[in-house]
Amino acid sequence: MDELKDTISKNLVELRTQAHLTQLQLAEMLNYSDKAVSKWERGEAIPDLRVLMQLAEIYGITLDEIVSAKNVTVQTQPTSRLTSKRVFVVALSVLLVWFVATGIYALLYFFNKTDAYAYLVFVVAPLPTAILLTVFSVKWGNKAVVAVSSSLILWSCVLICHIYVMTFTDFKKIYFLYIVAAVFELLIILWFAYRWFISKRSK
Repeated sequence: MDELKDTISKNLVELRTQAHLTQLQLAEMLNYSDKAVSKWERGEAIPDLRVLMQLAEIYGITLDEIVSAKNVTVQTQPTSRLTSKRVFVVALSVLLVWFVATGIYALLYFFNKTDAYAYLVFVVAPLPTAILLTVFSVKWGNKAVVAVSSSLILWSCVLICHIYVMTFTDFKKIYFLYIVAAVFELLIILWFAYRWFISKRSK
């Protein structure tokens, strides 16, 4: 039994390394925790049959190859599947934000006191959308999307301030807001450029 554990753990490490996946990424694909993946790879536990079949499908190999003492080679790169799953999760979350916004809009539209301002819900909606994108991007380590979504948060806030000020006040010198936002945008660009430069130097 110990020999089987060692064989499976060795193969799991080798397969994941060949597929260029982290333990967390593989755990996402299996709907398990990265701690469980770590235990399997250290030989402290053996995945159940269902998980072993999932792993075989992910790597494009047979179940026999996972439990075999022979060298195993990944036949398909599973990163595209992981990307598709992440895109689906993000799209579903964004749709939920806009579904809620549409519901709030409908409620406000049918009241006489708020119907004229119901459209403002859709002015606010890009902000939680951008925040969602940032949260997912930080979690998954996608620096490019983090940079873009950070800018979206900034300009969503500017848009909200602009439209609300123009709708509810007589203040006309709103242009200063864009000057301030442009400075912050420059800081965002410089910050992410600096991080990219540091990451390249450390390699």
